[in-house]
Amino acid sequence: MVTGTAVGSVPRLVIAAPSSGSGKTTVATGLMAALSARGMAVSPHKVGPDYIDPGYHALATGRVGRNLDAYLCGAELVAPLFAHGARGCDIAVVEGVMGLFDGAAGEGELASTAQVAKVLRAPVVLVVDASAQARSVAALVHGFVSFDPEVRVGGVILNKVGSERHEVLLREALEATGVPVMGVLRRAARVETPSRHLGLVPVAERAAAAVEAVEAMGAQVAEGCDLHGLVALACSAGPLAGAAWDPGDALLSSPPPPLPFPSLGAAPPDPPVGPGGPRPQAPDGPAVPVVALAGGAAFTFSYAEHAELLTAAGADVVTFDPLRDEELPEGASGVVIGGGFPEVYASELSANEALRKQIAELAARGAPVAAECAGLLYLCRELDGMPMCGVLDASARMSERLTLGYRDAVAVGDSVLAAAGTRMRGHEFHRTVVEPGAGASPAWGVRVPERRVEGFVEGGVHASYLHTHWASAPGVARRFVERCRTS
Repeated sequence: MVTGTAVGSVPRLVIAAPSSGSGKTTVATGLMAALSARGMAVSPHKVGPDYIDPGYHALATGRVGRNLDAYLCGAELVAPLFAHGARGCDIAVVEGVMGLFDGAAGEGELASTAQVAKVLRAPVVLVVDASAQARSVAALVHGFVSFDPEVRVGGVILNKVGSERHEVLLREALEATGVPVMGVLRRAARVETPSRHLGLVPVAERAAAAVEAVEAMGAQVAEGCDLHGLVALACSAGPLAGAAWDPGDALLSSPPPPLPFPSLGAAPPDPPVGPGGPRPQAPDGPAVPVVALAGGAAFTFSYAEHAELLTAAGADVVTFDPLRDEELPEGASGVVIGGGFPEVYASELSANEALRKQIAELAARGAPVAAECAGLLYLCRELDGMPMCGVLDASARMSERLTLGYRDAVAVGDSVLAAAGTRMRGHEFHRTVVEPGAGASPAWGVRVPERRVEGFVEGGVHASYLHTHWASAPGVARRFVERCRTS
């Protein structure tokens, strides 16, 4: 076991692949589980904006899965966010995204696994789907090793190997590359995870089956991979300079939110005390605003740093499940609803009329409500014909078309999240369409990949398809909490 390491010297590996579908998630999650089972504190990370894989990582390690996204947060925040997540850990495993050198379209290496590996000074283990290869695997690995000399490929794990004879052929071919084979995995149906229209089914929707799958991944990796060699390779990572990201420090270094909010109109009337009303004032200071954070199976998409920033800004963050809870957390003065799969649970969400009504009433009083993607759908009048919260004069429906990609956006007007002109980067990933009513004010002007307006700002509501990472703009959290205090 590796113990007593400083944050900047935490041993670390990046698990990458030539392309999507090669087995990165199986290997990364399995390695996390196998090392955790041996008593190591493993820090799990995922390159890119994906929310689902970190859920499996958390299950494997018992720690929050965290994202490292150079597009959403900037390359300068990758190492500090990594160090924040890796505090107190013996080793870190970083799962890549897509192919090793694939990143934001038209932006070179930006947001690629290769860029993150270089920023973290971490060795890369390349997972290769060898199911239809023999000697050609050597040419493939050689190409990835030589493409960018700053990316250190320290080993190969061969996945979906058909037989012992197939393994021998692959090993013989790779000897010429000088890259060690650090694992060989056979096909194993028991470690397959089910998928649907937006990727893997989240852990929260298949808890027992997910536990079984993660345990199987861990057993497969432990049996087929050289764990000691992988740990030794992780220990060869270069030291990282600089301090770990801290939500409190991030808020101190961000500009204060301008108050009052000029575009929000007159201050709303004081809401009643009770569910949805303000928490009684503490004897030694102002009331602590309660921010209700949506969770449960329908709303699993949320970056851990959002809740940490809200807490650092002075809020009491309380999670609620719109599928089960008929009331918001007591004293809630603001609501944050992230992404997920409301289209899968539309009937159950619609059936919870009491909660839908309470959210609508809270929004009508001018309380701050921030919603992303799934949260946007939940705030509409209806989703696929089923009544939702009715906060927005808009109708949502499923679509055959996948909308996917990074977005460069600017706030069109003032809102509870951002002042007009604020630039943020986001990510869009959905198969739904929202048809707005007349007179809706947009949230964002999107500049990449095409110019358009997007989302809704109405009173204290900010709703949008864009997933954003608040670590890139900590003032968003402080602005939201300040609005909670004054609404």
